[in-house]
Amino acid sequence: MTIRLSNSDARRIFLAKQGLSGAPHRALGKDGLLKLIHDIGFVQVDSIATVERAHHQILFSRNQTYRREHLTSLLEDDGELFEHWTHDASIIPSSFYRYWKHRFKWEGETIVERWSKWRGEGFEKSCDDTYERIAQGGPVLARELKEAEHTSGGWWNWHPSKTALEILWRTGKLAIARRENFQKVYDLTERVIPPHHHDAEVEHHEFIDWACRSALERLGFATHGEIAAFWDLVSPDEAKSWVAEHRDELIDVAIEPLDGGKPRSSYALSGFPDTLGDIPEPPGRVRVLSPFDPLLRDRNRTERLFGFFYRIEIFVPEPKREYGYYVFPLIEGDRLIGRIDMKADRKRGSLDVRRLWLERGVKASSGRMERIDAELERVARFTGVERIERLDGWNASLS
Repeated sequence: MTIRLSNSDARRIFLAKQGLSGAPHRALGKDGLLKLIHDIGFVQVDSIATVERAHHQILFSRNQTYRREHLTSLLEDDGELFEHWTHDASIIPSSFYRYWKHRFKWEGETIVERWSKWRGEGFEKSCDDTYERIAQGGPVLARELKEAEHTSGGWWNWHPSKTALEILWRTGKLAIARRENFQKVYDLTERVIPPHHHDAEVEHHEFIDWACRSALERLGFATHGEIAAFWDLVSPDEAKSWVAEHRDELIDVAIEPLDGGKPRSSYALSGFPDTLGDIPEPPGRVRVLSPFDPLLRDRNRTERLFGFFYRIEIFVPEPKREYGYYVFPLIEGDRLIGRIDMKADRKRGSLDVRRLWLERGVKASSGRMERIDAELERVARFTGVERIERLDGWNASLS
């Protein structure tokens, strides 16, 4: 059985799965926030705060009643969320912790050997000493363990205890108890993750099944490569084998491309057709997305579904940048309509809009510009600045 999906239906399904089709003004609360993150799967963490840190902006773009203190409470007080690695550092529901134990095992077999060669002799003793220091003395920041003779540098020049902290975190022996000025505070995992999450175990086959099935649930439809990439917990070959073993539970989905070419084949769970009659319409308002929004994580998928080519240009030399250092995508309804370069100047109390680019064929109509202005006002309030400053020549669509 093969189901053919129009491109617009495919976009709306993906938006709904990624939490972007709910009413953005509906009261969320702490319980609602936990459910939102559970339904999305994870929220990427990033230190850059050009406007707002990525995890806060990702959540705010889905619900404007989001409160930062609810996220902090779920992480630091309740232990219902934890920080670890997907494709990047992310905030993850602690109910998934049992599955991450299989990642810890894999990390222990690969990263420890690789980093031992990097750090040289005495590396394992540094890990043991660091663990014992925390076991006996309690939570620590990396800087509290820094050797006096160490010369500061980048990750390639980490002091041994910093390297040990990262290894112990990546292999599940330590967890992030909280952050201070965005610096990680490490503690023993069993003192951070609640026992009902920490102690649960699953067999390897159950882990593989969950990783593939839960990824497909959150994507709606996907290739085996997209299934593997969602959590970055299993390999493409493992995802391919899972698809082969569960063909009786899967259906084929053909997605019509934007350019009218050959439909792209994907898989969906067998209950997928039952959801097609009630595909929610996303809000018509314009919303600013974080460059690290999960909707954009798979750049190729985003380009196929939305016809939107997007790359973060942080590491691109300034003369070679097409847009800017940290440019935010704009979504309106089920379309990615443009991108905006802006920065929150907290000293001056302003949201400085440097440049707005609308996609080809997207008109700068009065209604659309009013919707963009309304979103900028919402972002400014969330960020805590008082006004919006539009720099000369900010609207590229009028150039």
